[in-house]
Formats: sequence, C-alpha cells, structure tokens
Amino acid sequence: MAIEPGTKAPDFTLRDQHGQSVSLSDFHGQKNVVLLFYPFAFTGVCTGELCELRDRLPSFVNDDVQLLAVSNDPAPSLRVFSEQEGLEYPLLSDFWPHGEVSRAYGVFAEDKGCAVRGTFVIDTTGTVRWSVVNDLPNARDLNDYVTALKAL
Repeated sequence: MAIEPGTKAPDFTLRDQHGQSVSLSDFHGQKNVVLLFYPFAFTGVCTGELCELRDRLPSFVNDDVQLLAVSNDPAPSLRVFSEQEGLEYPLLSDFWPHGEVSRAYGVFAEDKGCAVRGTFVIDTTGTVRWSVVNDLPNARDLNDYVTALKAL
C-alpha cells in the first residue's frame, strides 16, 4: 500500500542516468519534489508519460519544483533512454537493491518485479502532500500534478 499524504517521505539516495547521486533530502528547505515512479524505460506508456513531462518541463523543474523519475532499470539503460528521448531531468535507478525505494513508497509490484505508476508531491519539509497510484497500463494526468503543486 502506497504511503499516504501527510506522511514524512522516506529519504533515499539513488544514482541518476549520469551516475550522480541524488538524495531526496538534497531538496529539503529548497524545492518541492514531484517524485514519479514508472515501471520501465523504453515501454510505450512510460515513454509517453516521460516525454509529456519533457514537453511541459518548466512546470516541473523550476525555482520551486524538482522532478525526480524513478524506475527499476539499471542506470546505463536510463542514460541511453534519456539520450534517445531528450529527457534532461533526473532518471533515478532503483535497480539495486532491486526496488528498495519503490518498496519504501509502497509502489513495488512484487509479481511484476517493477514499480507501478505512483507519483508523490513532496513539500520542502519532506512531507507527502498529494499522491496518485495507477496500475501498470494506466497513464497519469499531468494536470493533476500541476493542480497539486499550486495547492502548496
């Protein structure tokens, strides 16, 4: 079961597609975070969602907000994926220990070996303020993220 709004977001440190360490706590006191879990790079719905974020990036990466996208793919795959699709925001690898962060947020599907489509809006204090979790085949509506961010 996914963590609920009002809950302190579990901190984590993961490597991005360039091998750099990124921690949720890096943004505490500075930016709200849109933390987006997606099943796998190079798949249809995931690519569509991540490219839509790319096309609307100023809403999700600016002075007040940082987008962090997490999958269970290894970092080298995420690098190729980001280059192929022109994704210039952090794609974080929750590959090893496999799904550890996805599990902490309650969005890891054990039977599939990957995260489901979970998104968490986390404020500058590190508290989850809004979330949505969709099954694997169902894309999320980015307008819901924008609405949640405006409410902070």
